[in-house]
Amino acid sequence: MNVLIFNGATDTRPEATSNRLAAYLSEGLTEKGLPTEIFSLAEKEIPFFSMLEAAKKPESVAAMCEAFCKADLQIWMTPLYHGSMTGAMKNCLDWLELTSKHQRPYLTGKVVALLSWADGTQAMQGINAMDAVAKALRAWVLPYSLPILKNNLYDPQTSGFTAFYKTKLDMMVSLLSAAQSHVAAGTAI
Repeated sequence: MNVLIFNGATDTRPEATSNRLAAYLSEGLTEKGLPTEIFSLAEKEIPFFSMLEAAKKPESVAAMCEAFCKADLQIWMTPLYHGSMTGAMKNCLDWLELTSKHQRPYLTGKVVALLSWADGTQAMQGINAMDAVAKALRAWVLPYSLPILKNNLYDPQTSGFTAFYKTKLDMMVSLLSAAQSHVAAGTAI
């Protein structure tokens, strides 16, 4: 069972918060025996969603839909942009409309963990926005989300994550790992 880490940020710098978080989570999941795929939106060419474009089924969108459908466990992460997830992330999720006719439409039965970060204390708004979309797509949201106050994420002496946030990120990994046995057994849905 693999895990999809959906990086909804549009920053491609390796040292960007989004990429550092994705790498940390991927490493933790791999240590638990869960192979990960990082879907970094900044590296994909996902066009604006429209029903006209949907009829054409762009290759990049087909690959995206396949990645989301094959991963029973997912982590969605976004910086807070004006009280919500990034617009590019929402656009990407809108493309999951192409899966509406599948035997298991949208993200039915998938478990999604959510995390968002902000310079201020409003990161929970990003989580609330993702939560609404995940539920609309018929996914189960892990009952542990992580709003991050970016000013407290990094240790000023080491430039690594603080022990406080490492503990929280590790908890998310552990809970998602525990969820995998329930998903496999069909008891989480």
